Amino acid sequence: MHAYLITAKPGRLHRAAVWAGQRALRALALAVMCALGAVVFSVRCCRPVINYAATRAAWLELWAASVTGISPVGAAVGSGLTDEFIREFHKARTGAPA
Repeated sequence: MHAYLITAKPGRLHRAAVWAGQRALRALALAVMCALGAVVFSVRCCRPVINYAATRAAWLELWAASVTGISPVGAAVGSGLTDEFIREFHKARTGAPA
């Protein structure tokens, strides 16, 4: 049994406003999803550039360390960060419910 059979049916203006609100909400959701997709796409496209820049920075650090005689700091910091990321990823992967 539908509620409209017992109570008064909503007016045309009310139904039109509800319909417009639903369409506006769907349009807003679509716009947000498109924006997030554009951000993800741009980050994925930039990954090779970031990887190249990181490789060149590591090479430059090793070259500077060989010229100056100071040991490279980035290798020690980078390995610690890598270990921490691996621990966090493993914890999230094994601790999450299926």
